[in-house]
Amino acid sequence: MPELPEVETVRRGLLPVMEGHVLLAADVRRPDLRFPLPERMAERLAGARVLGLRRRSKYILVDLSTGETLLVHLGMSGRILISGNMVGEFHHAHPAPAKHDHVVFDMEGGARVTFNDARRFGAMDLMPTETAEAHWLLRDLGPEPLGNSFDEPYLVARLKGRATPIKAALLDQRVVAGLGNIYVSEILYRAGIDPRRAAGRISAERIAALVPLTRTVLGEAIEAGGSSLKDYRQTDGELGYFQHSFRVYDRAGQPCATPGCTGQVQRIVQSGRSSFFCPVCQR
Repeated sequence: MPELPEVETVRRGLLPVMEGHVLLAADVRRPDLRFPLPERMAERLAGARVLGLRRRSKYILVDLSTGETLLVHLGMSGRILISGNMVGEFHHAHPAPAKHDHVVFDMEGGARVTFNDARRFGAMDLMPTETAEAHWLLRDLGPEPLGNSFDEPYLVARLKGRATPIKAALLDQRVVAGLGNIYVSEILYRAGIDPRRAAGRISAERIAALVPLTRTVLGEAIEAGGSSLKDYRQTDGELGYFQHSFRVYDRAGQPCATPGCTGQVQRIVQSGRSSFFCPVCQR
């Protein structure tokens, strides 16, 4: 599933063709994705100007001049692709409709924004902008890891006394929003913390150090356009490149990347998800 860096990369790719532009028409080609699409979705979107595009956790929020906000979630296999926009002197023609193109937006200026989702685990919804944060998918989310409210004192207090393994604690969207399996594995490796350790049994100093490490890893991933392992693509169809910088994720059996370490990366399963770590470096 696309995590925060992938969703942020998609948001940034959409900015030039959507923000400030009118959504001329929406072609909604099926009644549902993971759950039913909003009633009269095409009608409610047509003619609206996009005032801004935000990201909350793994969701893109499109604020409209109608006073509504469109929520978009990529799910497991969702892609958002742009065609027809002018890039320098080159014009990218609209491709023929594909089998899993479920929602298509035609924008002022000639761009077309297509939501493609082979497995239909993605989602879209419309809600009043002024109460968007109260939406059932957003209301219980923790702070953004790149925001000011995610700081050392907050994380230390939030994890104090918890018996939950640190990997599961950081994946809890109520603790911090947007982190997923890939980046938590990479963060814990850089911190030298075993993913199996109980969060409440890790010193406050080591927990606090996770905050800047989280920002560093996410920043590097965003700069690389995210990670492409299966379905994820940027809005121009290009792959992300952060997977080439993985130090532990998906590297089971390979030597630890820490200079001088004799360990090998191991894979274990925690709560149904793969965890990758070095048993020598991470304690």
